[in-house]
Amino acid sequence: MADTVEHARLRGDAKAWRAWGPYVSDRAWGTVREDYSAGGTAWDYLPHDHARSRAYRWNEDGIAGICDDQQRLCLALALWNGNDPILKERLFGLAGPEGNHGEDVKEYYYYLDSTPTHSYMRMLYKYPQATFPYADLVETNRRRGKQEPEYELADTGVFDENRYFDVFVEYAKAAPDSIVARITAVNRGPDVAPIHLLPTLWFRNTWSWGAGTPKPILRAGGPATVAVEHAELGTYVWRCADAEVRDADGKLGAPIVPSLLFTENETNHERLFGTPNASPFVKDGIDEAIVQGRLAAVSPARVGTKVALHYALEVPAGGRVTLDLVLASAAAPQLESAGDVVAARRADADAFYAAVQPPTLSEDERAVQRQAFAGMLWSKQFYHYDVDAWLHGDPDQPPPPRERARGRNHDWLHLNTADVISMPDKWEYPWFAAWDLAFHCIPLALVDADFAKEQLLLLGREWCQHPSGQIPAYEWAFGDVNPPVLAWAAWRVYQIDRKQRGVADPAFLERVFHKMLLNFTWWVNRKDAEGRNVFQGGFLGLDNIGVFDRSAPLPTGGHLEQSDGTSWMAMFSLNMLTIALELARHDRVYEDVATKFFEHFLYIAAAMNDIGGEGISLWNEDDEFFYDVLHTTAGEHVPLKIHSAVGLIPLFAVTTIEPALLDALPEFKARLEWFLAHRPELAALVSRWHEPGSGDRRLLAITRGHRMKRVLHRMLDEHEYLSPYGVRALSRRHAEEPFVFEGGGARYTVAYDPAESTSGLFGGNSNWRGPIWFPLNYLLIESLQVFHYYYGDDFKVECPTGSGEYRTLREVADELSRRLIRIFTRDGEGRRAVFGGQDRLQRDPHWRDYLLFHEYFHGDNGAGIGASHQTGWTGLVAKLIQQQGEQAAAMTTGGPFRE
Repeated sequence: MADTVEHARLRGDAKAWRAWGPYVSDRAWGTVREDYSAGGTAWDYLPHDHARSRAYRWNEDGIAGICDDQQRLCLALALWNGNDPILKERLFGLAGPEGNHGEDVKEYYYYLDSTPTHSYMRMLYKYPQATFPYADLVETNRRRGKQEPEYELADTGVFDENRYFDVFVEYAKAAPDSIVARITAVNRGPDVAPIHLLPTLWFRNTWSWGAGTPKPILRAGGPATVAVEHAELGTYVWRCADAEVRDADGKLGAPIVPSLLFTENETNHERLFGTPNASPFVKDGIDEAIVQGRLAAVSPARVGTKVALHYALEVPAGGRVTLDLVLASAAAPQLESAGDVVAARRADADAFYAAVQPPTLSEDERAVQRQAFAGMLWSKQFYHYDVDAWLHGDPDQPPPPRERARGRNHDWLHLNTADVISMPDKWEYPWFAAWDLAFHCIPLALVDADFAKEQLLLLGREWCQHPSGQIPAYEWAFGDVNPPVLAWAAWRVYQIDRKQRGVADPAFLERVFHKMLLNFTWWVNRKDAEGRNVFQGGFLGLDNIGVFDRSAPLPTGGHLEQSDGTSWMAMFSLNMLTIALELARHDRVYEDVATKFFEHFLYIAAAMNDIGGEGISLWNEDDEFFYDVLHTTAGEHVPLKIHSAVGLIPLFAVTTIEPALLDALPEFKARLEWFLAHRPELAALVSRWHEPGSGDRRLLAITRGHRMKRVLHRMLDEHEYLSPYGVRALSRRHAEEPFVFEGGGARYTVAYDPAESTSGLFGGNSNWRGPIWFPLNYLLIESLQVFHYYYGDDFKVECPTGSGEYRTLREVADELSRRLIRIFTRDGEGRRAVFGGQDRLQRDPHWRDYLLFHEYFHGDNGAGIGASHQTGWTGLVAKLIQQQGEQAAAMTTGGPFRE
């Protein structure tokens, strides 16, 4: 590990340094946790309009928010432009039922920088000077159909003539419990403009739910000082400086002194429900005081559980305002210069990333990767959900409706989280998703391997993993089935960590392995309908990729023999085999269980070729491709000939076993040789590559040789899967040739959709029928690298198909990496594919270098689609950039490249 100040923090008391971070959600309204309705209508039960007035039960939200790791005390920024009908305390967006393509945040904000300990963080929020068009965004999107694009904030004209503020928020820690917040608002418009900055400090409401928690207090300690008293957190002090306003030439104006506004983080029952409030000071009291001018809404005693510093400012055209705040424990030394702390932590961040990033990267690649890491690190969230308490209600509250007893998550009573977890997107998906999180951990491991390991272990802890062995999917339905990729992620994080530190962590691997044993058993017992090693896992995270909703009973009856579900389990088996063999190096007990997974993989691979010995195969010899097979109640087996990722996922099940490893594990080797000798039909599924003097390297894979080449022939065809920006989830051939199936008295169609879904299947904007998704592309790249390791440079395929150019499998993997990276980097004309046709984003110097890492990307032009801050798995681009840079560095120095 490199020797920078930030690396030293990671090696030292990283837990203390991580105690404060960006753990405040971007949205807590409209979530399952806050939904106490009978019908599970989360978006309707607590909508955006209620959020400013209702105290949350489980988590808080805010703009650029930070908090301690149990979210007892929160700090975030509120704003007002003098025109809006409400304070801008949280990011606005459309609820799931409102958007023509599902839920969607309607703001522009960017996570620009963060160190892994959050010793330094920086983000940007773009705040219009005109009235924020809340109603227009809702009404126009509601009128639009699924064939039309989303109506975005920029489409309303509020950014015309640059009439907006760039609001930068930086956090810099002088010590783990001493934090400087610097807020800088720049007027990009042509005229002087007002802005009210309201940094806000508040306690999460833990005292209103009958848990016996004492109520904390915030009290004025001076003109711009707040004393913070909390029974668990201790005593803190919030010190606030005057604001400095400068014009476009940098000339300093008169300092602006803030005022303190106190209220309580309590629900405004009178506004929401027409019933009296217990106190005149409620959650939206500061909003009432600023926007409505009703000063009686804030506490004249200058005490409460929520407080804002109010800076009322006029900023010249091109000018800026800067203010510094310090939140520190009462025992921390008082800072002499907040500015010096900010400068020092910026320098630490620069040094850290200079050490992490390969020297061969271009400046543009460095910027893309650093923002990808920033998004990953800013997307951590304190996630609190006690399902038992949520289902049965709190002692001091009315009981939930009886329907909840058999409703959402009712069989997950054990789940009780109060942890900092990596989120897919803290606005659209402010809850963990297990298979998303597996992919998050790969890039996270490059900058903070310990945190990545903790995340993977968390999902297997007794308060998360179901007693049955199932891993919770996501809070909308913990019992849904995601692809089993956690074992893969654990192995990859283990490898990355070992490469960085030069020493392995088998204890981590062993802990994960035992939890994955439980999960593997759950899969085998619950998702193999007929016990024939062919698996049915619902939609497996791939949403509307299939002709039917694969999580629901089929309209035709029967069940699907899933090519992807079975392939995921083959991959799971090989991941577990690989881990068991590694653990067997340290403890020979694991040789036995390694044999179990070796044999299980062979049985699954055999079943894909001949289900139950009945001659039914998921491989179609005529088309030379893998398909799902519909097994009807009448006993028919009908291949569903959709050219989708279902046919590519078999490539993921691949690994090699080295002869030296076999020699080191004689019991496993003996069992392997016996099995291959006595099961010749299965032995044919194992390839060997003879190396003179070193024995045989063995390849375990579902697709080998000819079949692999035929699958790659389709995948690398630019008229089918291969886009200039990666591999599509559905072949483009289905644009002209939609797949049609008739059954159960209905007609079903699957057509190529390169961008947002044009159907309402499975969640509006969640579309696997054509766009480019990073997780599948990343696994394809890794699989090609493993195949190349086995076959070497003599094994080549045509890439792209029909081009006449033949490449090694490693070169094909590199080409896919470059295409994915190209989504974000500038082309020869200075344009970025991710921005699509949005000229402001492509050309404006105040926009063009700020990146969003979308959920998925247009299958033809690479434009960002879906959740806009899904740095989660799209953050895999940081790993691809790292790998390309390290490979280039190895070639430059002539040294070996180790993945």
